[in-house]
Amino acid sequence: QVHLVESGGGLVQPGGSLRLSCAASGRIFRINSMGYYRQRPGKQRELVATVTSGNSTNFADSVKERFTISGDTAKNTVYLQMNGLKPEDTAVYYCFCNALAQNGAIYTGNYWGQGTQVTVSS
Repeated sequence: QVHLVESGGGLVQPGGSLRLSCAASGRIFRINSMGYYRQRPGKQRELVATVTSGNSTNFADSVKERFTISGDTAKNTVYLQMNGLKPEDTAVYYCFCNALAQNGAIYTGNYWGQGTQVTVSS
């Protein structure tokens, strides 16, 4: 089983910054990608940003130029630096991991964190 532990959410004023981090643990053989999705009130869950084991990144258009994502392969951890936050960034942010891991059988699967609340408000 892969466990994802998230930290770093909270309340911030518009224009402020927050850094989210997510650490994966368990019987992991290889992490293919990690990143974040978010679910805004009344909306479906959507991609924010991902980074692959080869350091390729992908961002939602709405966060490009404001957010950066990086991974620490030695720690199985991903970091999302969010700058220039806007009220519309308010959401629950979910860590995501695609990994080859053992959960009974060995297979490549998608895993999710418990979610962390980010609120952008004055």
